[in-house]
Formats: sequence, C-alpha cells, structure tokens
Amino acid sequence: MNHKPVEGFSKLTKQGKIDWLVNEYLEGNQDYQNILNQYWNENADLQKLHDEFSENTISNFYMPYGIAPNFLINGKLLALPMAVEESSVVAAASKAAKFWIDKGGFKTTIINTEKLGHTHFIIDVESHKLQHFFNFNLKKKLFEATEAITANMRNRGGGILDIKLVDKTSEMPNYYQLKASFDTVDSMGANFINSCLEQFGKTLKQEIVISEDFTQEEKNSLQIVMNILSNFTPDCVVRAEVSCKIEELKDDSGISNEEFARKFKQAVTIAEIEPFRATTHNKGIMNGVDAVVIATGNDFRATEACAHAYAAKDGRYSSLTHCTIDNGIFRFWIDLPISVGVVGGLTNLHPLVKFSLALLGKPSAQELMSILAVSGLAQNFGALRSLVTTGIQKGHMKMHLLNILNQMGATEEEKQHFVTYFKDKTVTHHEVINEFNRLREK
Repeated sequence: MNHKPVEGFSKLTKQGKIDWLVNEYLEGNQDYQNILNQYWNENADLQKLHDEFSENTISNFYMPYGIAPNFLINGKLLALPMAVEESSVVAAASKAAKFWIDKGGFKTTIINTEKLGHTHFIIDVESHKLQHFFNFNLKKKLFEATEAITANMRNRGGGILDIKLVDKTSEMPNYYQLKASFDTVDSMGANFINSCLEQFGKTLKQEIVISEDFTQEEKNSLQIVMNILSNFTPDCVVRAEVSCKIEELKDDSGISNEEFARKFKQAVTIAEIEPFRATTHNKGIMNGVDAVVIATGNDFRATEACAHAYAAKDGRYSSLTHCTIDNGIFRFWIDLPISVGVVGGLTNLHPLVKFSLALLGKPSAQELMSILAVSGLAQNFGALRSLVTTGIQKGHMKMHLLNILNQMGATEEEKQHFVTYFKDKTVTHHEVINEFNRLREK
C-alpha cells in the first residue's frame, strides 16, 4: 500500500483530520489547508451547524445558487431557486418560463401521494397458510403495534394506508414481503416509514413464534432480511403540463409554428422509443428537477433513482415527457414520480433551504412536487426547443464561455471582449483559444 490506514479518523478533531490528510496524501502542502479554510463560514455557529450535517466534515462545497424567474404555475407567479453548476440550466428554465407566461403558464395535478416500504422476509411455509395467517391475525397486529409511531402522523392527516402480503416465491425460494403504503403529508417521511417497517419485522417474528398455525420447523425457518422504504414511488406522482394553439407557438429561430410543433413532437417521440436518446432526454429533465430539489434541502439521489425507475416501468427505458398535436392544439406534459418534504431534515436547519422555501411561499409537499415537475418540464422544453431549431451548442457554449475564460486566466476586460466577439457567432473551445491567443499577441 502507498499510504498507511488510519485508526479512529472520526474521533479526530476537524483540524486533526485536515492535518492527517495534508500530511498523508498531499505531501504536507499547506496550500490545500488554505483551500479548505477559505470555504469555511466566518460565523462559527453557522459553520458548526454545517459541520454537523454529515460525518468527517472538513469544509463546505459551494455550488452556484441561482434564480429562474417568471414561472406562472397554477395562476401563481414564482421565482424558482436552483442550486446547479451546469452552464445554461438556469437560463434555459428562465427562457421556457418566459415563453409560457403569456400562454396560460404551467398547470399541475397531483395524481397520488402514496409512498411505499417493505419488510423482506424468508419463511419455508405454504403460501396459502401464510396468507390466511396474515388476513386473520397479522395485519391487525401490525397496525396495533405501530399506533404509537404513527400517532403524530395520523394527527396531521397521514399514516399507514394499507399493508399487503406479497408472495415472491416464484422469483426467489421462500421469499415474501410485507408491502405497506404510507401518506407522510408534508414530510418526505423516510425515518417515519423505516420506523414503522422495523416494527413490522419485530411484530411479524413475535406473532409467528406464538402462533399455533405453524410447525416449529416453519417457525425456525423465518428470517427477517430487512425493513426499508422504497425510493421507487410509482403512486406518488404529479403531472405538469403546458398547452396552446399551434399558431401561438412563435419561435425566433425562423421556422414556422407548424414546423416547430412537428419537429418538437418528433423529438419527444424519438425519446419515447429510443433508450439512448431517452437517457439524455431525461437527464436534461433532471437538470431542472435536481437543481430545485437541492435548493430546497431534499434528496436528489432518491429523486433521480425514482425517476429513472419510473421511466423503465413498462420494460423499456423511455421518455418522462410526452407531446401531442391534436385539433391545432400543442400539448406537452410530464408525469413525475417524486417524494419530497418541506418539514424535517435540512428544511428547518439550513439557512439557504429556509430561504428557498420562503421564496416559494412556504409550499406544502404537494405544492413543492408541482414546482419540481414544472422545473423539469421547463428544462426539457428549453432543451428540445434548441435541439430542433438552432442546435444545443449555441446557447450552451455561450453560457460555458466564462468557464473557459476563467480557466485561461482572462481579465475582466478580455471577458467583455469575448462576450461581444461571440454575440453573433457560435462559441467553440477552439475558436476561444484562437481569439484569446490573438488578443494576447497584440
């Protein structure tokens, strides 16, 4: 090994962790210590709060926090907070919002809000015997055993909606599930769901042990494998959509409204039938979704996992968005499965998260679901609009220009020169370098 393993790293002080890393991996170069220090918050209490969000924290990692204005959603005008580093995401979302603001804006519908979790277990028993036991004994006991856990959630209008026994023995020997559906109201609900499920596992074991329906051999075969929520929430879905007459689809690219609508629908259809395109298509949707998810302190990894699983729910990976042109009406929509919260987690702790939620009018979880679906739809509209007209690189590279210039150490005066230079040209890395060298040689 080229380095020594460390014992008790988590028990070291923050400075102790940094000293070990710099000495062991960075040749003692204190410039790296300075890089970490410059991202610390000057407010010691605020920095301590950030340090305690996660384990072994040594600094903060900044991302740009931008605003996409002019989103008309269900009659309310909103400015969306977006934490994202990719060039052109905020600009594309903003441009799409402005495009639809005078055409009725975005409309959303909450289709369902059920979330799921499972107790996965093994037992060598005839399935009809287990099903009888579940129907006439266990199901009632599971609800009773979790009454204390669910009390507060039930008071808020949520709780456990249903519990089912699922026979999976055709796919794995002796494998069954307790599949539960939940309504967690304004919280994402992960801790609540997992607490309920862990109690399910305990109650299942207790009830089988004392039951006279099973032999001792059957009782001994029981194994509680795990109790865990699922991030796949196909019944926690929001629809966001836009529509207008084709004659209102005015685009500044020079093509007719009819041609724009036709090419746009073709692009969506390609994403519906071609997984290679669908992957990039949906990634663009998640550019918009994730940026607002992060800004509001929610779990973007869960959001991503759920969206992509949903995109493959019919056995083939496909587009999350859809488009129709019927009777002169252009309609574009997304059905997005998404589980988010506005209470718990970072929402009551992280100052910028609190700012984001205040900016959005302190939305309910369902309202935030709607905002996220709209953000994804707007991002996708902006991307497809570019793809079927001017091409994606013109706008993207114009936003990427400053990143290239910063890497090259351009002055503010030089940056302004390049903004003017590329005003009527497509930005390419090669052309930036050529013009930069020419400028410096003057």
